[in-house]
Amino acid sequence: MSRVGKYPVVVPAGVELTINNNVVTAKGKLGELHFAFDDSHVSAKLEDGKVVVTPHSLSLTARALWGTTRAQIQTIVKGVSEGFTKDMELVGVGYKARVEGKNLVLSLGFSHDVVFPAPEGVKITCESPTQIKIFGADKQLVGQVAAELRKYRKPEPYKGKGVKYAGEAVRRKEGKKK
Repeated sequence: MSRVGKYPVVVPAGVELTINNNVVTAKGKLGELHFAFDDSHVSAKLEDGKVVVTPHSLSLTARALWGTTRAQIQTIVKGVSEGFTKDMELVGVGYKARVEGKNLVLSLGFSHDVVFPAPEGVKITCESPTQIKIFGADKQLVGQVAAELRKYRKPEPYKGKGVKYAGEAVRRKEGKKK
């Protein structure tokens, strides 16, 4: 069983954290994030620049929510102070991406370009026509945007073409035998 919950979350300088009832709010240079936790099983207190999460009992649910709550608070604190990044690659002849205003325009071998509007709180940049960088304070939103981009053209196993995460290993299959 994980013991992640017993470690306090250190609040770095430049991050203002408040706990009201069961809602944790973090404000930092990258924005403001909220997290509502289940106060019937765990409680959170701000002590000396650290957030301490404690379970109300030793039940399985309380112990599970203890670690989960602590991890979520750590994530929002890191999000408003540093942010999260996902790197993606386009593999394939003629596959390219470019940013036009707040939209990402993808050429993925379709008869038309795919226009993806960047949601609020996420910044999308292209260092090269085949590299996409997604940056934001909300870890879940950054991952969701990356998953939606990947869904347009998943990497296929025969040639490896498609939109993939940087460093993702595409399992390759052998082609037809003659």
